[in-house]
Amino acid sequence: MALIAPRVTAGLPADDALNLARSLRDSNDITVFVDGTVHRLTPQARDAVVDLLARLGRGEAVTVSSVEEVLTTSQAAELAGISHTYLRNMTDRGEIPVEYRGTHRRIRLAAIMAWLDRQKKLDGPEQAEQPEQA
Repeated sequence: MALIAPRVTAGLPADDALNLARSLRDSNDITVFVDGTVHRLTPQARDAVVDLLARLGRGEAVTVSSVEEVLTTSQAAELAGISHTYLRNMTDRGEIPVEYRGTHRRIRLAAIMAWLDRQKKLDGPEQAEQPEQA
């Protein structure tokens, strides 16, 4: 996994921290608005946001970072439903970006998912033209 640069935020001022802590303690409804639009979070995302807010509510400084998953060629090939040899050949041709850790190839999960999306788009019109079999 590749660490993406963290963001550090100082703790809230005491009054703001107290108000936030009280709000979190007294409510189970956590609603996220982005540009006036309501977004429902998955339970895991909700828990992460509540944890972040609770820490800020205690006046703690918070560091937020994320990890981008990288896969071995075997893992990536299995996910894509292709052989690892075929996948390695595609990385050699530059069709799928690859990173090296020593002599080992690593492929970002996002790169495999993007390749799969491109394949779906390419396969879509062909499948639509095929006549249905009875």
